Amino acid sequence: MPPGRPSPQELLRSRGLRVTRPRLAVLEVLDEGGHFDVEQIAQRVRARLDSVSTQAIYDVLNALARVGLARRIEPAGSPALYERRSGDNHHHVVCRGCGAVADIDCVVGGAPCLDPSTPPAGFVIDEAEVTFWGLCATCQVAEPEE
Repeated sequence: MPPGRPSPQELLRSRGLRVTRPRLAVLEVLDEGGHFDVEQIAQRVRARLDSVSTQAIYDVLNALARVGLARRIEPAGSPALYERRSGDNHHHVVCRGCGAVADIDCVVGGAPCLDPSTPPAGFVIDEAEVTFWGLCATCQVAEPEE
């Protein structure tokens, strides 16, 4: 762990969460980077802890997302994905071919992309979610020429 960076235990405590083995294991998996669905997270956690239920993984992910230690994204047509990067209002690009997901920092415009032309009455907007769609480099090569 880099100097000055809080330990996973400190992170959990600082957000009012108890330190448990499943929470630590899920944080470790998310710290590997990437966008994982629940089944991928469960497989990696089980490799660390031997036995943990899928429901326990859902509970941990919901708790981590609620306190800002994880982010849940839901690309259309895909299961929910979780990532460790949260709180910075970044966006995502999803490959239409293979489903790969990559981060995109805030698009050009009002930072962090929170200025709708006509905000709905009574709403205070605190987050924007933009999903870009396209083909990754691998799928572009696999696409036949028309």
